[in-house]
Amino acid sequence: MNILITGATGFLGRRLCEMLHQAGHTVRALSRDSVAAKQRVPHLKEVFPWNPLQELPPLQAFEGCDAVINLAGESIAGRWTTAKKQLIRDSRVLGTKNLVNALAQLSSRPKVLLSASAIGYYGDRGEETLTEDAAPGSDFLAQVCRDWENEALKAESPGMRVVRLRIGLVLGRGGGTLQALLPLFRVGLGGPLGSGRQWWSWIHRDDLCRLIVQILANENVSGPVNATAPQPVRQKEFAQVLGRVLRRPAFLPTPAFALKIALGEFADGILASQRALPRRAQEMGYRFQFEELEGALREILQT
Repeated sequence: MNILITGATGFLGRRLCEMLHQAGHTVRALSRDSVAAKQRVPHLKEVFPWNPLQELPPLQAFEGCDAVINLAGESIAGRWTTAKKQLIRDSRVLGTKNLVNALAQLSSRPKVLLSASAIGYYGDRGEETLTEDAAPGSDFLAQVCRDWENEALKAESPGMRVVRLRIGLVLGRGGGTLQALLPLFRVGLGGPLGSGRQWWSWIHRDDLCRLIVQILANENVSGPVNATAPQPVRQKEFAQVLGRVLRRPAFLPTPAFALKIALGEFADGILASQRALPRRAQEMGYRFQFEELEGALREILQT
């Protein structure tokens, strides 16, 4: 396939481009800095300049394109100032709107748009088991995800399917959730965050990339897909397993109030409970290589 991707230089995008290339696909990208993108992601055949907040992508980027993968979005990590929250929203909602508006101008469209979303769509749901049929939440991230998905849905048309990938905590080398946690855990200062009872739904980065490749090839898949491993864990268990893999103690708790003082509203996302299950992925026959957290962490950290 000829595949166009946004967010190619990110933690997920770099690995996905590598795996798509290995699978025999041709990958091109839309990026703010086309020179830097080509240097960071050598598997890209072409890179087209695009500022997703200000303009539609160039239509020539879609020529001969079979699929579009939309991964672009500002990182949610860090204190949420008013400006940060606006950028989190605009980079997803406005960026996707501009992408879809460009697709609408094409005389020949790609067969599929796979657009990222997140399990933040569900909000803080406590002990509830969340499949793709669950209703959206009402907090800031849930509203962003809902509006983000709604913009992607506007691309649905005869002959073009839209898949909304609700991604959990992505675990892999060199970025994602682990990059933030490892410094404390390596020196024995890791432990539960808040009560530690909140559910964390995670996925190994390689499983996520393989799932994307399989979705692209399966013409029967459309709509929302939870991109999470089949065995979510409570945050306290996540801390214990990570400590065991690193051979470090992991019992030092960080109270919720301390997280909120340090991180502001962003702490709400860390403390939220989302027990998301990959029902659609399993129905389509995807077989997870990393179903259990400890195996995933040992592969990533090679212990």
